[in-house]
Amino acid sequence: MPLPDAADDPLALERQVCFALVATARRVVGIYGPILEPLGLTHPQYLVMLALWENSPRRLRELADALFLEPATLSPLLKRLEAAGLLERRRDPDDERALAVSLTEAGRALRAKALTVPARVMERLGVGVHELESTRDVLNELLAATSV
Repeated sequence: MPLPDAADDPLALERQVCFALVATARRVVGIYGPILEPLGLTHPQYLVMLALWENSPRRLRELADALFLEPATLSPLLKRLEAAGLLERRRDPDDERALAVSLTEAGRALRAKALTVPARVMERLGVGVHELESTRDVLNELLAATSV
């Protein structure tokens, strides 16, 4: 039995949303590496800093939820960022069982240097702001559709 033409095959790799998402994510995240290196951040650390630049302090659970990570996955990232002097972890004064994560002065100051990151990524991708925002919105709709 002959295999179907890729255009008609529902199992063709190039027709899979999952493949397009994973392959694109890998490549786009790879673009961030050299841009973030002078800031001393990896891409996952950059995401943590973005969340804290929006709101600091944050409880560990809240930060993990915002980043779609488990606290156990987030903890090593926080330890490295704390060792770099960008944040501090302390028991939450309102709930001793919770851990509060706060930016240090150095962490707040790093935001000014990071302001160039989005423009450099757009330049590297060769995509305009409106096209990128539209793509982000579609991806956020997919993300919302996957919530349980």
